[in-house]
Amino acid sequence: MGEGMREVRRVSRNWEQLCLFVVLATILFTAGGCSHLDGTFGAGSAFEEANRHSVLRDYQAALKGYELASKKYPTTGDRALFEMGIIHSHPDNPQKDYGKALDCYRTLIKEYPRSSYRQDSEMMVFYLVNVTIKDKLIDSQRNEIEVLQREVQNQRQEARALQLEIEKKVGEIAVLQQEIAAQEEEISPPPVPTGPADKVLIEKKERRLTLLSKGEVIKSYKISLGENPNGPKERQGDNKTPEGIYRIDSRNNDSQYHLSLHISYPNEQDKKRAKQLGVAPGGNIMIHGMRNGFSWFGEHHTLIDWTKGCIAVTDEEIQEIAELVPIGTVVEIMP
Repeated sequence: MGEGMREVRRVSRNWEQLCLFVVLATILFTAGGCSHLDGTFGAGSAFEEANRHSVLRDYQAALKGYELASKKYPTTGDRALFEMGIIHSHPDNPQKDYGKALDCYRTLIKEYPRSSYRQDSEMMVFYLVNVTIKDKLIDSQRNEIEVLQREVQNQRQEARALQLEIEKKVGEIAVLQQEIAAQEEEISPPPVPTGPADKVLIEKKERRLTLLSKGEVIKSYKISLGENPNGPKERQGDNKTPEGIYRIDSRNNDSQYHLSLHISYPNEQDKKRAKQLGVAPGGNIMIHGMRNGFSWFGEHHTLIDWTKGCIAVTDEEIQEIAELVPIGTVVEIMP
């Protein structure tokens, strides 16, 4: 079993590196690669020299080159941080360090808010944070599996001892089964609701979304909320999930998050509160799936609150929810 777990971990690491390679390739392609110039010949030459080391896989020399370029040409600091983040997180770098990569991207986001590299840096922060969480989860699960394997072995031994006792009680079990069957015929259980739902209940504290039909539970789902989950949404950009009574008022099958159901935020109370505060209430609050290209996170996305105020579930779950929730359905969002 130990060899099997090592093989699972090896395959998981390879998959993680493949995913990171795809993310980096996408960023470099959309950003124009690592060789775009910033308008300064000297800076361009410095970056080309560092890029040459990177192509030759001399990653330490490349890092030193980017550091020197940023010191000599301070206006290129955001680009240097971005390139250094790529080197630190590159799958082929034997000394790759996700922590240092995250430091580079986060420094860029903080110190260069208007940089053209900001959006790609935010994407890499999102990916690397979740990879780190995934690695910790895999280690935890591996330890749990080893403990369970030992417990299973002990239980097998106990099961052999119990087998004789079980055989003696076969007759009693047969009688009980007949009694149970008779009782089941006399008592018909109430039908389980299958939809459509007439209410969506979202409990923020429990991170739970429940579909209801005439007061009966159809199904519940684990959810992720806005990055700032405590309290109701008050203004645009506060990354909070609203609280109140709303409705599903539209559906987007071509969403950037697989599929989405639009919630009718802001309501009149939200608009009144925003007006009193002198701010815009914001909007575009959805129940949606995973960002396109990240569906493989699956249920692990609920380990953190990562949306801009929306309610997130897995792609499979939003598909199921959309089939059960028609336009006009009431949505109650509780603290």
